[in-house]
Amino acid sequence: MKKFEAHILVVDDDDRIRDLVKQYLNENNYFVSTAINAEDAQEKVNTIKFDLIVLDIMMPGKSGLDFTEENKNKIYTPIILLTAKGEADERVHGLEAGADDYLSKPFEPKELLLRIKNILNKTKSKNIKRLIEFGNVKINLNKHIILKNNKEYKINNTEKTILEVMINSPGKSFSREEIGKIINLDKERSVDVIITRLRKKIEQNPKNPKYLQTLRGEGYVLWIE
Repeated sequence: MKKFEAHILVVDDDDRIRDLVKQYLNENNYFVSTAINAEDAQEKVNTIKFDLIVLDIMMPGKSGLDFTEENKNKIYTPIILLTAKGEADERVHGLEAGADDYLSKPFEPKELLLRIKNILNKTKSKNIKRLIEFGNVKINLNKHIILKNNKEYKINNTEKTILEVMINSPGKSFSREEIGKIINLDKERSVDVIITRLRKKIEQNPKNPKYLQTLRGEGYVLWIE
């Protein structure tokens, strides 16, 4: 069986562009699924984990920007936006919403391929940890669960985002302000509440934490190494 480099979702209401991109990427060893609009794409990402999404901005119904904004805290799949030349504001908006790159139409398929390879290489090099075990705690970010003493605790998207950042930067302190920016929350007291909630799921004694600690004058740190 042929082994593909990655599974890519191409979303565009233009049949010609969609078919052209799919054929070219197939020829370059990528497995490609397609969607004709944002609603179709949403159904697919809800059931399939893609390695990257190529997404047109201007489509009937929900736009590519809407899709990006709605999914920025739900999925962690890199997104390349396809934009018309005059859509400078939309490109900036898209990057702010969480897209990783953009490409103006009309474009050369080879340039799209190079951008895809660049993003996927960066994603691989980050080597993001999704499963972690320390002490008697197991954290599975993919399944949104923490297992402690054989008891399962669910974590929401906000808790998952904080854990993902801290797990991949063990020993680094994060101020309340930094954590607030990570989760788009500007109330420091709310950050404290979320950390307290996480400690109850991770620590044997949440009031005297061993792993998710407070550094006076600095913020919070996760000690797992």
